[in-house]
Amino acid sequence: MDAFEKVRTKLETQPQEEYEIINAEVKHGGFVYYQEGCCLVRSKDEEADNDNYEVLFNLEELKLDQPFIDCIRVAPDEKYVAAKIRTEDSEASTCVVVKLSDQPVMEASFPNVSSFEWVKDEEDEDVLFYTFQRNLRCHDVYRATFGDNKRNERFYTEKDPSYFVFLYLTKDSRFLTINIMNKTTSEVWLIDGLSPWDPPVLIQKRIHGVLYYVEHRDDELYILTNVGEPTEFKLMRTAADTPAIMNWDLFFTMKRNTKVVDLDMFKDHCVLFLKHSNLLYVNVIGLADDSVRSLKLPPWACGFIMDTNSDPKNCPFQLCSPIRPPKYYTYKFAEGKLFEETGHEDPITKTSRVLRLEAKSKDGKLVPMTIFHKTDSEDLQKKPLLVHVYGAYGMDLKMNFRPERRVLVDDGWILAYCHVRGGGELGLQWHADGRLTKKLNGLADLEACIKTLHGQGFSQPSLTTLTAFSAGGVLVGALCNSSPEILRAVTLEAPFLDVLNTMMDTTLPLTLEELEEWGNPSSDEKHKNYIKRYCPYQNIKPQHYPSIHITAYENDERVPLKGIVNYTEKLKEAVMEHTKDTGEGYQAPNIILDIQPGGNHVIEDSHKKITAQIKFLYEELGLDSTSVFEDLKKYLKF
Repeated sequence: MDAFEKVRTKLETQPQEEYEIINAEVKHGGFVYYQEGCCLVRSKDEEADNDNYEVLFNLEELKLDQPFIDCIRVAPDEKYVAAKIRTEDSEASTCVVVKLSDQPVMEASFPNVSSFEWVKDEEDEDVLFYTFQRNLRCHDVYRATFGDNKRNERFYTEKDPSYFVFLYLTKDSRFLTINIMNKTTSEVWLIDGLSPWDPPVLIQKRIHGVLYYVEHRDDELYILTNVGEPTEFKLMRTAADTPAIMNWDLFFTMKRNTKVVDLDMFKDHCVLFLKHSNLLYVNVIGLADDSVRSLKLPPWACGFIMDTNSDPKNCPFQLCSPIRPPKYYTYKFAEGKLFEETGHEDPITKTSRVLRLEAKSKDGKLVPMTIFHKTDSEDLQKKPLLVHVYGAYGMDLKMNFRPERRVLVDDGWILAYCHVRGGGELGLQWHADGRLTKKLNGLADLEACIKTLHGQGFSQPSLTTLTAFSAGGVLVGALCNSSPEILRAVTLEAPFLDVLNTMMDTTLPLTLEELEEWGNPSSDEKHKNYIKRYCPYQNIKPQHYPSIHITAYENDERVPLKGIVNYTEKLKEAVMEHTKDTGEGYQAPNIILDIQPGGNHVIEDSHKKITAQIKFLYEELGLDSTSVFEDLKKYLKF
């Protein structure tokens, strides 16, 4: 699972072909809670699409710049609602608690809250559990009550700085789980939802290399874990009163090359959302008879968007791709069928193609790719190509809908998503084969993907561009050093480029958490020497480079600005030296560093960033961008 707590966003198609991102929304009882303008509001479920709503809290009271609601949780009996509020230019968040009455009033606010959940105690009192984040580290768990019996106390602190803590309430609200994790190991404690003041119960003490997540149904725990062979996720179960690992019984195993995206538990069914060999599936397991129904989803689909859902009879979800807005699907347990949303059919289904190819890396490993282009494109070798890559932390390459990607395909571009090792698209082993002293596998995979695309007639080096954000910058920066001739231009956002110096600085907030991914160059000479082989900053040299546009954020805590500035300056010096040595007639690449204000890590919907990146790509390739910006206005509200 990528995460249990997700920002619940919904993307709707407007009649004028505009696409609007809708913030967090939660259904509870007969109401829908959501953000309307600068307010937290609620309306009756059947009136959610009208303007008939009740204002619960005005976000402007927090005196933040353009605040938005990131997450909403409603107390079991609807006496209180809690909302996490943040801004686009910062990762800091505030949790406000509103008492629901004839005149709603803010009862309390807590700074720097990460995850939070409600439970009700034996006295019918609502208890809010929440985690406190400091310097991007989340180690403390608090519980608070309100009204006449107000209190706020810390009751758990994680001592190991390489771990972080988050909360998850099981689907049936029976248990609150305290999840303590690093990149490869986890430990879970249970808080009884009926007795939240009792001490938490440990399921299984942390074992290095063992990950597990917990759901509950009918006095049984369902445990998604990688314990045993093969070391991929499998579903196990045990009685809730005997939770230790020796009591776990194997319940369901995944096929090879399968990524478990998410799990949803229902009264009589367990639903697994899977990615197998780069295609999406839903497996519906009947818990009464252990039957399994595997549904292969439409080949255009590249990602799931999970819905908050309390209906025991149906499992709704959305499917999306980088160029197609989300579309609703519902699996109805009674009929045993998957139903597709009817109505407006997006024209992109007829005007574009999605292909799934494989590239052979130098060690023989087959690397999946997902490719999009216009159906009527002729002579694809002469079309511009935009390659996407990430390849870190076992995370999938982002393939959610982005209006600017759709506009590029409409304008004749080819989009290619390279699912290299280090990511999680083919399961846990795919990640293991691209981290620590195997990080160069991801670089080899990326180079093989681009060369395979060229070899199969998709574009050419002079029209090939590459993009990445955050940790994806490691592979992109490394490729610019090792094989710059296969690229024309690169765009990077908040890129990680100075791996060695960053991982040797233990004062940075994430260094200790990151040791499982990159290694410990401070104490392990083998790790240090290996990092030196691929670190983008360490391997800059006077040679030809593609043009590079970097977007960085002034107060980014995850990727410090200092490392990006040092990389840019060193790269410019190398370019100048190469230009001087090459002589007249050499067209030097453009190296641009665009520093944006704010402290967020990546601002996905920044119109300014999107415009700057597209303008850069078109200028570098000598293409006319007039029509593309006209088309963007259909989707983005400039």
